[in-house]
Amino acid sequence: MALQWPLIMGGKRQPIKPDKGCGVSEGVDKAKEVERLDFEQALAQLNDLVGKLEAGELPLEESVAAFETGVKLSRRCEALLDSAEQRLQVLSDDQDS
Repeated sequence: MALQWPLIMGGKRQPIKPDKGCGVSEGVDKAKEVERLDFEQALAQLNDLVGKLEAGELPLEESVAAFETGVKLSRRCEALLDSAEQRLQVLSDDQDS
């Protein structure tokens, strides 16, 4: 793959290196990893990402990737909470009978 040479601030040209690890398969792998996490693990990772994003210590591309991962983690936490709530509702309904 040929390198491209865009102009950047200051008029200097720097090569754009081919992206590493940004393929579709990596996104699928990360989604599978998130699906394996229990609630506490997903919440801890989400809190870590939020802290890094709030601190502003990540470059733009890493911030976007962290946000995407955070959305997946948030959805995982929500799904696990919904599941727990349903289980508790079944137990509560059984006791009412």
